[in-house]
Amino acid sequence: MSALSGLKAKLGLDVFKPDGEPHIRIKPGMERDPRLKRAVLVCPAGLYGENASGEVELTIDGCLECGTCRIACGTEVLEWNCPSGGAGVQFRFG
Repeated sequence: MSALSGLKAKLGLDVFKPDGEPHIRIKPGMERDPRLKRAVLVCPAGLYGENASGEVELTIDGCLECGTCRIACGTEVLEWNCPSGGAGVQFRFG
């Protein structure tokens, strides 16, 4: 088993409990901002992607709450808050 497949297997054990509202949002009108495209490259969970229109989209399920996107993109393009108690990622390292 390669290191990458081992990592994916361990990440697959984690559970993500959705909150009432997403804890990360792309600010309106910022979907094409070049700073946001950094998240596509750095998010360890691969939650950011660029669509055919060149806009960055976010799928929140599976977020590791690591804050990498917040650091890479800045608060000008992202709203990032901690999930409420009992919601968010639950790490299960198996």
